[in-house]
Amino acid sequence: MTTLVIGATGATGIRLVEELLNRGYQVKAIVRSPDRLPEAIMNHTALDLIQASLLELTDNELKHQVAGCSAVASCLGHNLTFKGIFGKPRRLVTDATRRLCMAIKANKPETSTKFVLMNTVANRNRDLNEHIPFSQKIMIVMLRLFLPPHPDNEQAAEYLRTIIGQNNKDIEWVAVRPSGLIDEDQTSEIEIYPSPMRSIVDDGVISRINVGQFMADLITNDELWQQWKGQMPVIYNKGTASK
Repeated sequence: MTTLVIGATGATGIRLVEELLNRGYQVKAIVRSPDRLPEAIMNHTALDLIQASLLELTDNELKHQVAGCSAVASCLGHNLTFKGIFGKPRRLVTDATRRLCMAIKANKPETSTKFVLMNTVANRNRDLNEHIPFSQKIMIVMLRLFLPPHPDNEQAAEYLRTIIGQNNKDIEWVAVRPSGLIDEDQTSEIEIYPSPMRSIVDDGVISRINVGQFMADLITNDELWQQWKGQMPVIYNKGTASK
């Protein structure tokens, strides 16, 4: 089984790639700067690195890269610099999600392909009646107005929810909504919920290594996949989902 990982050089993407390789799975990664990967990962025999900018690949080139992959995982995010936040491409995550899904469908896979999107806890799942505190509503409006990556994340998840939907024969999806991201060296127990348990104004936490592990679990564990496909699970380090 081969998984195509986008955003593999990011802090969470590296963790996902490492987890899949440690489990003995083949990984293909489209990266602009391979030297940002740790040497042990970059030289791993089960890793196929494609040095390219995903949005600059032609439709046929992207179709070729997706071919033969049973899963696609996107850990894409905007760089936390002025240019990364306010510069182009403004719809990096949305455009990548759309183009990857189109490439999957163009290949007409015999079985449905898993698509795992790393999203944000600040995005609401509109399939559910999620309670949003007033303070969070105000913050989300501000994020939409002044922080372009936020509406990008919202629109990427909406593409999966409304365009791909629940009954697509080629693509099944999960949009993972991590709580506040932190760095830890070891995996630990997590809690998974259909909706946020806390306001983003006073959120819990999840380590990036745990996010990578959960995304890898979705890809490799069919029972877990069946539990969460077509949904937007929110994940916390154990004990941080409530005050």
